[in-house]
Amino acid sequence: MADSAKPPRPPLLKSQTRQADWRRANPAKYTAHLAVQRALVSGTLHKQGCEVCGHDAVDAHHDRYDEPLAVRWLCRSHHVKLHQGGEDMFPIGPFPAKGPSAKE
Repeated sequence: MADSAKPPRPPLLKSQTRQADWRRANPAKYTAHLAVQRALVSGTLHKQGCEVCGHDAVDAHHDRYDEPLAVRWLCRSHHVKLHQGGEDMFPIGPFPAKGPSAKE
């Protein structure tokens, strides 16, 4: 019976605010945001410092909304820059090695 379980749906939104309109227009994004909030409250996910500068006040950034708990922690400044400059501004994953052995 576990195989037939339906994925969680975002709550029905009755208001006509800009925020509610965004949530209705972006259900996958909203569901991912809710999953992060629930995980933070339950303690299964913990905020980390900004991956660029180390600042403590951070936002969760999703590279893929189908993986809701796979987030990158970015301060507001770097989060805005990422959205304005494109996803390749702060690459994902380990940074390339520097130095003479990096060419091998």
